[in-house]
Amino acid sequence: MTALAAVLSGGLSTRMGQDKADVLVRDQTMLEMVGAALRLVADRTVLLGPDREGWEAWPDSVHAHGPLAGIATALNRTDTDHVLVVAVDHPFVRPETLRNMIRRAGDIPVVPVDDHGTRQVTCAVYPKTIARLAAEEAELGGSIQSLLDRVSFDAIPPDVWGSWSEDGRSWFSVDSQEALGEALGRYQ
Repeated sequence: MTALAAVLSGGLSTRMGQDKADVLVRDQTMLEMVGAALRLVADRTVLLGPDREGWEAWPDSVHAHGPLAGIATALNRTDTDHVLVVAVDHPFVRPETLRNMIRRAGDIPVVPVDDHGTRQVTCAVYPKTIARLAAEEAELGGSIQSLLDRVSFDAIPPDVWGSWSEDGRSWFSVDSQEALGEALGRYQ
């Protein structure tokens, strides 16, 4: 099994007020933090979004909006079996959690489900086998959530990811200055 690591970085960052990729957290940008974690678990890491110096960027080739367009682009371009996706606003992502998710990878997406039952779709593993469905769903104006409603997926419940010493930091979304403050207080 092979996996491409991909950082979702195409959003408008309206709640943050600046490009989230450039937000500093403990003297590193969020993009640097996510990229460093992904590089520890995959041989190749790409940026799903606009060009950025120092990165191999894959702009959306699917004519749609939102993160599903990036995931569909990656699934259709990759020559690997899977794409490990992490949003740029998940700077506290743990490499060990990512390794465990990759170990579970098969013919269906691998998606953590948080303590509230929410599917954490921007910290997940997607198989190339759903590339066509992902592109179709994106072009229909769907979302990653609606794609998962169409396909089976391996839901990783809290008792499983908790056994990996994961506490939810890997998918904690730092999408505002308030969320950044909360994360820094919570994940020291």
